[in-house]
Amino acid sequence: MQTIGLMGGMSWESSIEYYRIINVATKDKLGGLHSAKSVMVSVDFAEIEILQHQGRWPEAAHLMIAAAQSLERAGADFVVLCTNTMHKLADEIQAHIQIPFLHIADATAQRVQAQGIRNIGLLGTRFTMEEDFYRGRLSDHHGLNVLIPSAVERAIAHQIIYERMFEKSVLK
Repeated sequence: MQTIGLMGGMSWESSIEYYRIINVATKDKLGGLHSAKSVMVSVDFAEIEILQHQGRWPEAAHLMIAAAQSLERAGADFVVLCTNTMHKLADEIQAHIQIPFLHIADATAQRVQAQGIRNIGLLGTRFTMEEDFYRGRLSDHHGLNVLIPSAVERAIAHQIIYERMFEKSVLK
């Protein structure tokens, strides 16, 4: 069994979900008391969020690359980034590590295509919906027709993600 390197903390709530889903799938596949071999590096999302909204992506890339390199040194066989938006930096991260970086848009496209779906809606942060790093990968690499909400609806979705979803702890 390979060791999964999880880049988490963006938010820690989403990191819990990735960890949970990976381990449920491992147990379902292997049965018994099996769980996934994994290592996780968790960044402080407050720092990342500031860099995102100030457009300081090179600084954010530095943090993401350091996290991925930590996973590589810890023995991960590949890296999974536990968030959509920071995939904006996927190519830069991959360029600085020797192990594979699994891109979430590729996994998403595989699931969608397996169901025979060609037209999909994309919800997420405004970065994810408006920039090409996710939407473009789905359309250019996988031939999917990606629909996004109107500008007003994108602003509302972005606000909900940053101001409402991250405020509520899953443990409360």
